[in-house]
Formats: sequence, structure tokens, C-alpha cells
Amino acid sequence: MALFFAEDDYPSGGRKTGFNRYREVLEQNFGSYILAGLLTLAGFLPFALGMIYAVLSTSVLVMLIAALVGGLFAGPALYGLYDLIFRTLRDAPSKWWGNYKKAMKENWKAALLPGVVLCLFLGVVIFAALLMFWWAEVFPGWGTIVISLLSVLLGTMLLTTYWPQLVLFRQSGIVRLKNCLLFCMKYFWHTLGVAALQVAFWLLMALLLPWSVLVLPLIGMWFILFLGNFLLYHDLDTAFQLEKTLREQMPEQAPLYEEEEPEEDDDV
Repeated sequence: MALFFAEDDYPSGGRKTGFNRYREVLEQNFGSYILAGLLTLAGFLPFALGMIYAVLSTSVLVMLIAALVGGLFAGPALYGLYDLIFRTLRDAPSKWWGNYKKAMKENWKAALLPGVVLCLFLGVVIFAALLMFWWAEVFPGWGTIVISLLSVLLGTMLLTTYWPQLVLFRQSGIVRLKNCLLFCMKYFWHTLGVAALQVAFWLLMALLLPWSVLVLPLIGMWFILFLGNFLLYHDLDTAFQLEKTLREQMPEQAPLYEEEEPEEDDDV
């Protein structure tokens, strides 16, 4: 089924485009997204518990420890979710659970450091927001708010373009960062829009606490990541030649579409 839409049967022979493609991917992979999302939430649980204690104790040291330890669990879990999302976006064949286990087994080490960096980024953002709006005795100036928001958006833009490369290509971190900067410059408004969408989503989830916790098992972390990468997928494919490269390097992951049977030639 698809989120908020009735399930439809799509004819074989290729991909849909636009909004129909969005519905198609969701309907075909909704169950696997939920399960992978739950696994990702479980991976982020140590970081979340550590951050709760850090906030209650107002300790930056505890926040750093939570990010360091929690990132070791969060990184591989997020890697598995990204791997699933990009396999489904390019219609890679085979079952999701087998691919998920294989990706985690082969690449979990590569996700450790990015996971720690991501949790450090989230920890700093959370503490900065609390310092400005909760613990501060006076309301911060609008200049401070704008600069902070722009910093969060720029960081989110880099993370949004870094993780797909981590999942899809074997490169050094320096090369990935260079590609992030070049991609963000070339597709600045698209990347900024996706980053703003993600920031707005998590800000809304934070403002609706504790009630937003009730919908986490349903949409978890997968929905906003799927939506953001769905919107950027064409740009990512154009910039990095995703499908062409993966089709050449891993032909077993090439999508299999049923084609119309060719007409028989009467001339023998």
C-alpha cells in the first residue's frame, strides 16, 4: 500500500514518472520501509537515550559521549535504510531483507565514522536550540536565528548528498565531500529545498512531542528520507550516473522489466 493513497496495480514494462512514480514505489515497498525504519529507530535509540540524559543534566560532555557511542549504532542502521531506499528507487530485484543483511554485513564499518559525525551534528543542533530558546534568559536576536538556521540547512545539504555516495560508491571521504560541494553548487536550489523539507519535518516532530512519538513506528525515519531522495534522485542520477555505473559494475542489480513480446516475423 502507499501512504495516504489507495493501492493500485501498475502495468509492467517500465517506470512511472512524477507523482505516479512516487505512489508506485511506496505501494511496492511500504512494508519493507516500515520494517527498515523500525530497525533504524532501534539503531538511534542509544543516541536518543544519551541525549535525553545530556539535556536533563545540561552536560556537553555527556552529549559528546552520546554522539560518539550512539553514532556507532546509528551509522550502520542508517546505512541499511539508505541502501534499501536507493535499491527501490532504481527497482533493483530480489528481496529487501536479503539485500539489507548483505549490505550491513559488508559495509557496516564504513558507516561508523559518518554515523558519529551525524550524531555530533544532531547533538550540537539540539544543544544550540536549547541554549537559544529554552535555557537563555532573553530571546535571541533574529540575526542569530537566521545564521543558525542557515548553518543547519547547509549541514543538512551536505549530509543529504554524502550518505547516498557512501551507500552507492566506494570512495574516500575527501572525494565524497568534494562531490557534495560540487553537487550542492550545481543543484543548489533543489538540494536546499530538500534540506529545508527535512529540517521542517523534524522541527514539526519536535514541536509535537510527545504525541509525535506515536507516529514514529509508522513513518519513523524512512518517510522523510525516502521523500527527499525521491525528489533528488534524478539530479543524483544525472550527476553521478548512478544507474549506468551500477548496471555496469553490478549487473545483477539492474532492474528487470517485462517487455512486450516481439511480433513474429512471417518471413521465414
